[in-house]
Amino acid sequence: MDRLWTNARIATMTGPGMGVVEHGAVAAKDGRIAWVGSASEAPTAAETIDCEGRWITPGLIDCHTHLIHGGNRAHEFELRLQGASYEEIARAGGGIVSTMRATREASEADLVASALPRLDALIAEGATTVEAKSGYGLSLDDELKMLRAARALARERKVRIATTFLGAHALPPEYADDRAGYVDLVCQTMIPALGGLADAVDAFCEGIGFTPEETARVFGAAKAHGLPVKLHAEQLSNQHGAALAASHGALSADHLEYLDDAGIAAMARAGTVATLLPGAYYFVRETRLPPIQALRDAGVPIALATDCNPGTSPLTSLLLVMNMGATLFRLTVEECLAGVTREAARALGLQNEIGTIEPGKSCDLAIWNVERPAELVYRMGLNPLHARVFKGIWKGV
Repeated sequence: MDRLWTNARIATMTGPGMGVVEHGAVAAKDGRIAWVGSASEAPTAAETIDCEGRWITPGLIDCHTHLIHGGNRAHEFELRLQGASYEEIARAGGGIVSTMRATREASEADLVASALPRLDALIAEGATTVEAKSGYGLSLDDELKMLRAARALARERKVRIATTFLGAHALPPEYADDRAGYVDLVCQTMIPALGGLADAVDAFCEGIGFTPEETARVFGAAKAHGLPVKLHAEQLSNQHGAALAASHGALSADHLEYLDDAGIAAMARAGTVATLLPGAYYFVRETRLPPIQALRDAGVPIALATDCNPGTSPLTSLLLVMNMGATLFRLTVEECLAGVTREAARALGLQNEIGTIEPGKSCDLAIWNVERPAELVYRMGLNPLHARVFKGIWKGV
Protein backbone atom coordinates (compact mmCIF):
# COMPACT_ATOMS: atom_id res chain seq x y z
CA MET A 1 0.00 0.00 0.00
CA ASP A 2 1.13 3.55 -0.67
CA ARG A 3 -0.52 5.23 2.28
CA LEU A 4 -2.55 4.30 5.38
CA TRP A 5 -4.72 6.59 7.48
CA THR A 6 -5.26 4.92 10.83
CA ASN A 7 -6.69 5.59 14.31
CA ALA A 8 -9.77 7.18 12.75
CA ARG A 9 -13.53 7.04 12.98
CA ILE A 10 -14.85 6.58 9.46
CA ALA A 11 -18.22 7.48 7.98
CA THR A 12 -17.99 5.37 4.84
CA MET A 13 -21.49 6.47 3.71
CA THR A 14 -22.05 2.97 2.36
CA GLY A 15 -25.04 2.34 4.64
CA PRO A 16 -26.97 1.39 6.54
CA GLY A 17 -26.85 4.75 8.22
CA MET A 18 -23.50 6.40 7.67
CA GLY A 19 -21.64 3.09 7.53
CA VAL A 20 -19.52 3.99 10.56
CA VAL A 21 -16.30 2.13 11.29
CA GLU A 22 -14.97 2.86 14.78
CA HIS A 23 -11.21 2.52 15.36
CA GLY A 24 -10.85 2.33 11.59
CA ALA A 25 -8.27 2.75 8.88
CA VAL A 26 -8.20 3.48 5.14
CA ALA A 27 -5.44 2.36 2.78
CA ALA A 28 -4.68 3.76 -0.67
CA LYS A 29 -2.74 2.42 -3.61
CA ASP A 30 -2.24 4.19 -6.93
CA GLY A 31 -4.75 6.86 -5.96
CA ARG A 32 -7.57 4.47 -5.17
CA ILE A 33 -8.99 3.06 -1.96
CA ALA A 34 -7.48 -0.39 -1.58
CA TRP A 35 -8.78 -1.31 1.86
CA VAL A 36 -11.03 0.01 4.65
CA GLY A 37 -11.83 -1.58 7.98
CA SER A 38 -10.70 -2.02 11.56
CA ALA A 39 -7.30 -0.48 12.31
CA SER A 40 -6.30 -3.68 14.09
CA GLU A 41 -6.49 -5.54 10.79
CA ALA A 42 -4.97 -2.85 8.57
CA PRO A 43 -2.32 -3.73 5.97
CA THR A 44 1.14 -2.20 6.07
CA ALA A 45 1.93 0.82 3.91
CA ALA A 46 4.88 2.92 2.82
CA GLU A 47 3.47 5.85 4.78
CA THR A 48 1.17 5.75 7.82
CA ILE A 49 -0.76 8.77 9.07
CA ASP A 50 -2.16 8.75 12.62
CA CYS A 51 -5.52 10.53 12.51
CA GLU A 52 -5.61 10.77 16.33
CA GLY A 53 -9.25 9.77 16.53
CA ARG A 54 -10.51 12.25 13.96
CA TRP A 55 -13.47 11.54 11.69
CA ILE A 56 -13.00 10.71 8.02
CA THR A 57 -15.75 11.16 5.45
CA PRO A 58 -15.67 10.91 1.67
CA GLY A 59 -14.42 14.08 0.05
CA LEU A 60 -17.35 16.46 -0.33
CA ILE A 61 -19.05 16.89 -3.71
CA ASP A 62 -20.79 20.03 -4.97
CA CYS A 63 -23.00 18.65 -7.72
CA HIS A 64 -24.67 21.88 -8.92
CA THR A 65 -22.77 25.13 -9.41
CA HIS A 66 -22.54 28.04 -11.81
CA LEU A 67 -18.98 28.61 -10.65
CA ILE A 68 -17.75 30.28 -13.83
CA HIS A 69 -19.10 33.70 -14.73
CA GLY A 70 -18.13 37.30 -15.30
CA GLY A 71 -19.04 40.09 -12.90
CA ASN A 72 -21.48 39.88 -10.01
CA ARG A 73 -25.05 40.94 -9.29
CA ALA A 74 -24.77 42.70 -5.94
CA HIS A 75 -26.85 45.57 -7.34
CA GLU A 76 -29.72 43.16 -8.02
CA PHE A 77 -29.46 42.00 -4.42
CA GLU A 78 -30.09 45.60 -3.42
CA LEU A 79 -33.12 45.73 -5.74
CA ARG A 80 -34.56 42.61 -4.15
CA LEU A 81 -34.09 44.15 -0.73
CA GLN A 82 -36.22 47.01 -2.01
CA GLY A 83 -38.97 44.61 -3.07
CA ALA A 84 -38.24 43.61 -6.68
CA SER A 85 -38.82 39.95 -7.52
CA TYR A 86 -36.43 37.62 -9.34
CA GLU A 87 -38.83 37.52 -12.30
CA GLU A 88 -39.18 41.33 -12.42
CA ILE A 89 -35.42 41.81 -12.46
CA ALA A 90 -34.99 39.19 -15.18
CA ARG A 91 -37.70 40.67 -17.39
CA ALA A 92 -36.13 44.14 -17.01
CA GLY A 93 -32.86 42.92 -18.52
CA GLY A 94 -31.13 41.83 -15.34
CA GLY A 95 -30.71 38.30 -14.06
CA ILE A 96 -29.00 35.76 -16.27
CA VAL A 97 -28.74 38.15 -19.23
CA SER A 98 -26.85 40.66 -17.07
CA THR A 99 -24.26 38.02 -16.22
CA MET A 100 -24.21 37.00 -19.88
CA ARG A 101 -22.93 40.43 -20.86
CA ALA A 102 -20.12 40.33 -18.30
CA THR A 103 -19.21 36.78 -19.25
CA ARG A 104 -19.05 37.57 -22.96
CA GLU A 105 -16.71 40.46 -22.22
CA ALA A 106 -14.37 38.27 -20.14
CA SER A 107 -11.56 36.22 -21.64
CA GLU A 108 -11.09 32.56 -20.85
CA ALA A 109 -8.20 33.50 -18.56
CA ASP A 110 -10.40 36.10 -16.85
CA LEU A 111 -13.05 33.48 -16.17
CA VAL A 112 -10.53 31.07 -14.71
CA ALA A 113 -9.02 33.76 -12.50
CA SER A 114 -12.39 34.92 -11.17
CA ALA A 115 -13.60 31.35 -10.52
CA LEU A 116 -10.51 30.23 -8.60
CA PRO A 117 -11.34 32.05 -5.33
CA ARG A 118 -14.81 30.49 -5.35
CA LEU A 119 -13.33 27.07 -6.06
CA ASP A 120 -10.69 27.55 -3.37
CA ALA A 121 -13.40 28.28 -0.81
CA LEU A 122 -15.07 24.96 -1.62
CA ILE A 123 -11.77 23.07 -1.57
CA ALA A 124 -10.89 24.59 1.82
CA GLU A 125 -13.98 22.92 3.27
CA GLY A 126 -13.17 19.46 1.95
CA ALA A 127 -14.62 19.49 -1.56
CA THR A 128 -12.83 17.11 -3.92
CA THR A 129 -15.37 17.19 -6.79
CA VAL A 130 -17.21 20.25 -8.10
CA GLU A 131 -19.64 20.48 -10.98
CA ALA A 132 -19.44 23.62 -13.13
CA LYS A 133 -22.04 24.69 -15.69
CA SER A 134 -21.86 26.92 -18.70
CA GLY A 135 -24.97 28.96 -19.47
CA TYR A 136 -23.81 32.56 -19.22
CA GLY A 137 -22.30 32.76 -22.71
CA LEU A 138 -25.44 31.93 -24.72
CA SER A 139 -23.48 31.91 -27.99
CA LEU A 140 -21.40 29.09 -29.41
CA ASP A 141 -18.03 30.72 -28.82
CA ASP A 142 -18.85 31.97 -25.34
CA GLU A 143 -20.39 28.71 -24.15
CA LEU A 144 -17.30 26.82 -25.33
CA LYS A 145 -15.13 29.45 -23.63
CA MET A 146 -16.87 28.77 -20.32
CA LEU A 147 -16.46 25.01 -20.65
CA ARG A 148 -12.77 25.37 -21.50
CA ALA A 149 -12.37 27.54 -18.42
CA ALA A 150 -14.03 24.84 -16.34
CA ARG A 151 -11.64 22.21 -17.65
CA ALA A 152 -8.74 24.57 -16.90
CA LEU A 153 -9.74 24.73 -13.23
CA ALA A 154 -8.91 21.04 -12.86
CA ARG A 155 -5.40 21.81 -14.10
CA GLU A 156 -5.01 24.71 -11.68
CA ARG A 157 -6.13 22.81 -8.58
CA LYS A 158 -6.13 19.25 -7.28
CA VAL A 159 -9.87 18.76 -7.74
CA ARG A 160 -12.22 16.88 -10.04
CA ILE A 161 -14.37 19.18 -12.20
CA ALA A 162 -17.53 17.78 -13.80
CA THR A 163 -18.70 20.04 -16.63
CA THR A 164 -22.29 20.66 -17.72
CA PHE A 165 -23.46 22.44 -20.85
CA LEU A 166 -26.36 24.79 -20.04
CA GLY A 167 -26.94 26.60 -23.30
CA ALA A 168 -30.70 26.49 -22.66
CA HIS A 169 -30.38 28.76 -19.64
CA ALA A 170 -31.90 31.99 -20.97
CA LEU A 171 -32.79 33.57 -24.29
CA PRO A 172 -30.01 35.94 -25.39
CA PRO A 173 -31.13 39.40 -26.54
CA GLU A 174 -30.22 38.76 -30.18
CA TYR A 175 -32.80 35.95 -30.22
CA ALA A 176 -35.50 37.83 -28.29
CA ASP A 177 -37.90 37.47 -31.23
CA ASP A 178 -36.74 34.06 -32.39
CA ARG A 179 -37.09 31.48 -29.62
CA ALA A 180 -37.19 28.60 -32.07
CA GLY A 181 -34.03 29.88 -33.74
CA TYR A 182 -32.13 29.87 -30.46
CA VAL A 183 -33.30 26.38 -29.56
CA ASP A 184 -32.17 25.32 -33.03
CA LEU A 185 -28.77 26.86 -32.32
CA VAL A 186 -28.46 24.96 -29.03
CA CYS A 187 -29.56 21.65 -30.53
CA GLN A 188 -28.05 21.78 -34.01
CA THR A 189 -24.87 23.81 -33.49
CA MET A 190 -23.82 24.04 -29.84
CA ILE A 191 -24.35 20.47 -28.66
CA PRO A 192 -22.65 18.93 -31.72
CA ALA A 193 -19.68 21.27 -31.13
CA LEU A 194 -19.06 20.30 -27.50
CA GLY A 195 -16.44 17.75 -28.50
CA GLY A 196 -15.81 16.30 -25.05
CA LEU A 197 -15.90 19.62 -23.20
CA ALA A 198 -19.17 18.70 -21.43
CA ASP A 199 -19.99 15.70 -19.28
CA ALA A 200 -23.75 16.38 -19.29
CA VAL A 201 -26.43 18.72 -20.65
CA ASP A 202 -28.79 20.83 -18.53
CA ALA A 203 -31.65 23.25 -19.20
CA PHE A 204 -33.76 25.77 -17.29
CA CYS A 205 -37.39 24.65 -17.67
CA GLU A 206 -39.40 27.53 -16.28
CA GLY A 207 -41.84 30.29 -17.22
CA ILE A 208 -38.92 32.70 -17.62
CA GLY A 209 -36.74 29.97 -19.12
CA PHE A 210 -37.64 27.27 -21.63
CA THR A 211 -40.85 25.34 -22.16
CA PRO A 212 -41.12 21.59 -21.65
CA GLU A 213 -41.35 21.18 -25.42
CA GLU A 214 -38.17 23.19 -25.99
CA THR A 215 -36.44 21.31 -23.18
CA ALA A 216 -37.41 17.98 -24.73
CA ARG A 217 -35.72 19.07 -27.97
CA VAL A 218 -32.52 19.86 -26.06
CA PHE A 219 -32.66 16.48 -24.34
CA GLY A 220 -33.13 14.75 -27.67
CA ALA A 221 -30.04 16.44 -29.07
CA ALA A 222 -28.04 15.52 -25.96
CA LYS A 223 -29.07 11.88 -26.27
CA ALA A 224 -28.13 11.85 -29.94
CA HIS A 225 -24.61 12.87 -28.92
CA GLY A 226 -24.34 10.41 -26.05
CA LEU A 227 -24.62 12.97 -23.25
CA PRO A 228 -26.65 12.42 -20.06
CA VAL A 229 -29.09 15.12 -19.01
CA LYS A 230 -30.22 16.96 -15.90
CA LEU A 231 -32.67 19.79 -15.36
CA HIS A 232 -33.44 22.95 -13.41
CA ALA A 233 -37.04 22.06 -12.62
CA GLU A 234 -39.99 23.35 -10.59
CA GLN A 235 -38.09 26.20 -8.94
CA LEU A 236 -40.61 28.99 -9.47
CA SER A 237 -43.62 27.11 -10.83
CA ASN A 238 -44.70 23.62 -11.79
CA GLN A 239 -43.84 23.11 -15.45
CA HIS A 240 -43.76 19.31 -14.99
CA GLY A 241 -40.07 19.44 -15.83
CA ALA A 242 -39.08 16.78 -13.31
CA ALA A 243 -41.34 14.21 -14.94
CA LEU A 244 -39.98 15.23 -18.35
CA ALA A 245 -36.41 14.86 -17.08
CA ALA A 246 -37.19 11.46 -15.59
CA SER A 247 -38.71 10.30 -18.87
CA HIS A 248 -35.32 11.00 -20.45
CA GLY A 249 -33.47 9.11 -17.71
CA ALA A 250 -32.03 12.31 -16.23
CA LEU A 251 -29.27 12.09 -13.66
CA SER A 252 -31.00 14.72 -11.54
CA ALA A 253 -33.76 17.26 -11.34
CA ASP A 254 -32.73 20.31 -9.30
CA HIS A 255 -34.51 22.90 -7.11
CA LEU A 256 -37.99 21.22 -7.00
CA GLU A 257 -39.90 23.58 -4.70
CA TYR A 258 -43.02 23.16 -6.87
CA LEU A 259 -42.59 19.45 -7.56
CA ASP A 260 -45.84 17.45 -7.60
CA ASP A 261 -46.67 13.81 -6.86
CA ALA A 262 -46.53 12.79 -10.51
CA GLY A 263 -43.04 14.24 -10.81
CA ILE A 264 -41.92 12.43 -7.67
CA ALA A 265 -43.27 9.12 -8.94
CA ALA A 266 -41.54 9.58 -12.29
CA MET A 267 -38.24 10.39 -10.60
CA ALA A 268 -38.54 7.35 -8.37
CA ARG A 269 -39.13 5.07 -11.35
CA ALA A 270 -36.19 6.51 -13.28
CA GLY A 271 -33.74 6.72 -10.39
CA THR A 272 -33.40 10.46 -10.96
CA VAL A 273 -31.80 12.27 -8.02
CA ALA A 274 -33.55 15.20 -6.36
CA THR A 275 -30.87 17.89 -5.95
CA LEU A 276 -32.02 20.44 -3.41
CA LEU A 277 -30.50 23.92 -3.35
CA PRO A 278 -31.24 25.56 0.01
CA GLY A 279 -28.93 28.50 -0.71
CA ALA A 280 -31.18 29.67 -3.54
CA TYR A 281 -34.29 28.97 -1.45
CA TYR A 282 -32.87 31.18 1.30
CA PHE A 283 -31.47 33.92 -0.93
CA VAL A 284 -34.64 34.56 -2.96
CA ARG A 285 -36.80 34.21 0.17
CA GLU A 286 -38.78 31.32 -1.22
CA THR A 287 -41.56 30.17 1.08
CA ARG A 288 -42.65 26.94 -0.60
CA LEU A 289 -40.62 23.99 0.66
CA PRO A 290 -39.63 21.12 -1.60
CA PRO A 291 -41.77 18.04 -0.81
CA ILE A 292 -39.12 16.40 1.37
CA GLN A 293 -41.27 13.76 3.04
CA ALA A 294 -42.87 12.72 -0.22
CA LEU A 295 -39.42 12.32 -1.78
CA ARG A 296 -38.35 10.19 1.19
CA ASP A 297 -41.50 8.09 1.03
CA ALA A 298 -40.94 7.43 -2.68
CA GLY A 299 -37.30 6.50 -2.14
CA VAL A 300 -35.96 9.30 -4.35
CA PRO A 301 -32.26 9.95 -3.57
CA ILE A 302 -31.69 13.48 -2.22
CA ALA A 303 -28.53 15.46 -2.97
CA LEU A 304 -27.55 18.92 -1.72
CA ALA A 305 -25.48 21.54 -3.54
CA THR A 306 -24.50 25.20 -3.29
CA ASP A 307 -25.98 26.35 -6.62
CA CYS A 308 -23.09 28.83 -6.47
CA ASN A 309 -24.14 31.61 -8.86
CA PRO A 310 -24.01 35.41 -8.91
CA GLY A 311 -27.74 36.06 -8.86
CA THR A 312 -29.61 33.74 -6.53
CA SER A 313 -27.04 31.81 -4.50
CA PRO A 314 -23.62 33.46 -4.14
CA LEU A 315 -22.64 30.62 -1.82
CA THR A 316 -19.35 28.74 -1.66
CA SER A 317 -19.79 26.61 1.48
CA LEU A 318 -21.02 23.03 1.47
CA LEU A 319 -20.89 23.08 5.26
CA LEU A 320 -23.41 25.92 5.30
CA VAL A 321 -25.48 24.10 2.68
CA MET A 322 -25.73 21.14 5.06
CA ASN A 323 -26.83 23.41 7.89
CA MET A 324 -29.43 25.01 5.64
CA GLY A 325 -30.62 21.60 4.49
CA ALA A 326 -31.19 20.67 8.11
CA THR A 327 -32.66 23.93 9.39
CA LEU A 328 -34.72 24.98 6.36
CA PHE A 329 -35.66 21.59 4.90
CA ARG A 330 -35.51 19.49 8.10
CA LEU A 331 -33.14 16.94 6.63
CA THR A 332 -31.37 14.66 9.09
CA VAL A 333 -27.62 14.70 9.70
CA GLU A 334 -27.32 11.46 7.75
CA GLU A 335 -29.33 12.89 4.82
CA CYS A 336 -27.21 16.05 4.77
CA LEU A 337 -23.92 14.14 4.73
CA ALA A 338 -25.20 11.69 2.12
CA GLY A 339 -26.45 14.67 0.11
CA VAL A 340 -22.95 16.09 -0.33
CA THR A 341 -21.22 12.72 -0.78
CA ARG A 342 -23.01 9.56 -1.94
CA GLU A 343 -26.10 11.13 -3.49
CA ALA A 344 -24.18 14.05 -4.98
CA ALA A 345 -21.98 11.50 -6.74
CA ARG A 346 -25.12 9.80 -8.04
CA ALA A 347 -26.42 13.15 -9.31
CA LEU A 348 -23.28 13.41 -11.45
CA GLY A 349 -23.40 9.79 -12.63
CA LEU A 350 -20.13 9.19 -10.72
CA GLN A 351 -21.42 6.87 -8.01
CA ASN A 352 -19.07 4.10 -9.11
CA GLU A 353 -16.04 6.39 -8.80
CA ILE A 354 -16.60 8.65 -5.78
CA GLY A 355 -19.01 9.45 -2.94
CA THR A 356 -18.33 6.59 -0.53
CA ILE A 357 -15.27 5.11 1.15
CA GLU A 358 -14.96 1.62 -0.27
CA PRO A 359 -12.32 -0.34 -2.17
CA GLY A 360 -11.95 0.48 -5.83
CA LYS A 361 -13.12 4.08 -5.64
CA SER A 362 -10.95 7.15 -5.92
CA CYS A 363 -9.28 7.89 -2.59
CA ASP A 364 -10.99 11.23 -2.00
CA LEU A 365 -11.27 11.91 1.73
CA ALA A 366 -12.01 14.73 4.15
CA ILE A 367 -10.55 14.47 7.67
CA TRP A 368 -12.31 16.50 10.35
CA ASN A 369 -11.58 17.92 13.79
CA VAL A 370 -14.98 16.96 15.17
CA GLU A 371 -16.29 14.68 17.91
CA ARG A 372 -19.28 13.53 15.90
CA PRO A 373 -20.52 13.98 12.32
CA ALA A 374 -23.43 16.13 13.49
CA GLU A 375 -20.95 18.96 14.10
CA LEU A 376 -20.43 19.24 10.33
CA VAL A 377 -24.12 20.10 9.98
CA TYR A 378 -24.65 21.94 13.26
CA ARG A 379 -22.01 24.66 13.15
CA MET A 380 -22.15 27.83 11.05
CA GLY A 381 -19.08 29.82 10.10
CA LEU A 382 -16.53 27.38 11.51
CA ASN A 383 -14.45 25.16 9.25
CA PRO A 384 -13.27 22.04 11.12
CA LEU A 385 -11.39 20.50 8.20
CA HIS A 386 -8.07 19.01 9.30
CA ALA A 387 -6.92 17.66 5.95
CA ARG A 388 -8.13 16.84 2.47
CA VAL A 389 -7.08 13.86 0.37
CA PHE A 390 -7.54 13.84 -3.40
CA LYS A 391 -6.78 10.69 -5.37
CA GLY A 392 -4.73 9.40 -2.47
CA ILE A 393 -2.56 12.51 -2.17
CA TRP A 394 -2.33 13.68 1.42
CA LYS A 395 -2.44 17.43 1.89
CA GLY A 396 -2.85 19.15 5.24
CA VAL A 397 -5.06 22.22 5.41
